[in-house]
Amino acid sequence: MQKKYIIEDDLKYIWRPFTQMKTLENESNKPIVIQKGRGIYLEDIDGNKYIDAVSSWWVNTLGHSNKRLNKAIYKQAKKIEHVIFAGFTHENVVKFSKKLVNMMNNKLTKVFFSDNGSTAVEVALKMAYQYQVLKGRSEKRKFIALKNSYHGDTLGAVSVGGIDMYHKLYKPLLFEIEQALSPYCYRCPMNCNKETCNCECLKSVEDILIKDSVHIAGIIIEPLVQAAGGMIMYPPKYITKLRALCDKYNILLIDDEVAMGFYRTGKLFAYEHACVVPDIVCAAKGITAGYMPLSVTLTTDEIFNAFYDDDLDGYKTFYHGHSYTAYPLALAVAYENLKILEEMNIEEYLKPKIAKFSKELEKFRLHKNVGDIRQTGMICAIELVKDKETKEPFSYEEGIGKKIYLEGLKLGAILRPMWNCIYFITPYIITEKEIEKLTDIAYKALNKVLPEEK
Repeated sequence: MQKKYIIEDDLKYIWRPFTQMKTLENESNKPIVIQKGRGIYLEDIDGNKYIDAVSSWWVNTLGHSNKRLNKAIYKQAKKIEHVIFAGFTHENVVKFSKKLVNMMNNKLTKVFFSDNGSTAVEVALKMAYQYQVLKGRSEKRKFIALKNSYHGDTLGAVSVGGIDMYHKLYKPLLFEIEQALSPYCYRCPMNCNKETCNCECLKSVEDILIKDSVHIAGIIIEPLVQAAGGMIMYPPKYITKLRALCDKYNILLIDDEVAMGFYRTGKLFAYEHACVVPDIVCAAKGITAGYMPLSVTLTTDEIFNAFYDDDLDGYKTFYHGHSYTAYPLALAVAYENLKILEEMNIEEYLKPKIAKFSKELEKFRLHKNVGDIRQTGMICAIELVKDKETKEPFSYEEGIGKKIYLEGLKLGAILRPMWNCIYFITPYIITEKEIEKLTDIAYKALNKVLPEEK
């Protein structure tokens, strides 16, 4: 099928996510037809290659078309593609669950399966609320969430979101929450210095708890990085102190690791940097290395046991499930993914690449429009500003990110900035030479859109 007709039919029949469809009438906004991928590269129908600097929406970890993962899916497809998970089980789901729990080696011992990050969050919210009810605390029906947060697109996940552009319109449909300050170190809401602060922004959480902890079931966070909010990064000590607050006021800590899990931050899960264990963890994206939709909501024996009973009237049953729960094809690739990561000794494997990114980010520091440079493991962000002294941001209407994205495509990289941030979330197999190439492309694209003064 020719490129022209693919694009025409795409625009005729498809309603795209996060897109004002009328803008696609502009030639520069028409979708790029990707026909194959290998390693960190995607190739379009015209033969142009692009570094996948955003891991195809943050999901790809081991590169495109990984031979072992391809084989795992093929082998499973020859056996059974799917089977109902009510009353049945299969080898892949058992092997994966056992391996993941053993890799975590902590109190999170029960695995509930669903098929995407938003749903993993829905499961966590419902699970947390029902747990409180089962413990005789039915008045605990509210959640605390942070400003600038993003937890997905289903209504429960939107309820705990904090980005007006995505969430404001749907407010009449949402359940009530309490919103606390975002730990945005570059634009600290408490006017603290990030080098010397003691997480003073946490006071907004404790103020809510002092006033109304009797009605709070839990708090949900994105650990270390508020991704969709603009790659906002904060220190592990925030989570350590938050865990202590949750214990003090008897509320649950829900950790949304959908974007951060499976070694994006250098560890299996980001909460490990804080030396604490949440009560509930949501994970997706990298769980299958970007191959298939799958998510898990992990929790403790304590929470699981509150639902465990001879009662058959439904009061203690957790009623949540999907047709593709524990999908065998997805579990086959997820299990193989865990085996590969373990064999790679992935934490050590990533350390020189994390260091290389850190070194290459320095080339951006003196640019007149670079306000802040942030890094957490394999996640890097460069926040752009109009003025370094005042930290004045570019307006959304100026479209700086879109302009940089288009320049990046010309140079061979998919940058897709988030708000006023250029960011890198690459597959882990990127080489140090490719890191240098990618950051050079990003710098050239930035300098084309926002030239440095001579």
